[in-house]
Amino acid sequence: MNKTLDPETRDWLIETGFTVRDNAMWLAALTHGSMDEIRNYQRLEFLGDRVLGLSIADWLFSQGDAPEGKLAQRLNAIVSRGTCADVARSIGLAEHIRISKQARADGGRDSDNILGDVVESLLGAEFLDNGFDAARAMVHRLFRPVLESGAGHAKHPKSALQEWAAGNRRKPPEYEIIDRSGPDHATTFTVRVKVYKVGEAEGTASSKSEAEKAAAKAFMERYG
Repeated sequence: MNKTLDPETRDWLIETGFTVRDNAMWLAALTHGSMDEIRNYQRLEFLGDRVLGLSIADWLFSQGDAPEGKLAQRLNAIVSRGTCADVARSIGLAEHIRISKQARADGGRDSDNILGDVVESLLGAEFLDNGFDAARAMVHRLFRPVLESGAGHAKHPKSALQEWAAGNRRKPPEYEIIDRSGPDHATTFTVRVKVYKVGEAEGTASSKSEAEKAAAKAFMERYG
């Protein structure tokens, strides 16, 4: 039986600012792999990730003459999985994700990974349905609070720790995953970071990179 886009979800997409033409594609953009359907959001997320990156890079480039390093620093902060998940929560995305009962019971609708991926899949659908200009406009609309907040101006915790270690003539920090728990769609990682003859700290998050970031931040707060 052919699935159709729920009218309430279609209305929500339009109210959020998306332009919905190909209903089947937008249905796929909101469908998690746990539904075991032929089309889900994975391919659209791959495309939307690139749309997001280019749109943010273009916006940052147009704002002044910051050097490449500063542009990259801000870009990485703004397109991070955690930021995308925050955007998803701000627009009430979770209730519109099509996800299995088991995955939902496991906390899938509040997973940073899933929320972030679906935001990107929606941007991929907007690009395919309406072109890059429309998709870029949606990125600006959804991410404007983040863009205007100055996110990414502060140095990334891992970079700060790396520079601190070098400046104090210490060996580079070493990161290790010490725990991984939960189902694949809602995995939690705990990472330990060590600096030889200084100490260690831990961080926990829904992705390896965010857990490393949390561990580096905790280390700098303790020893930096």
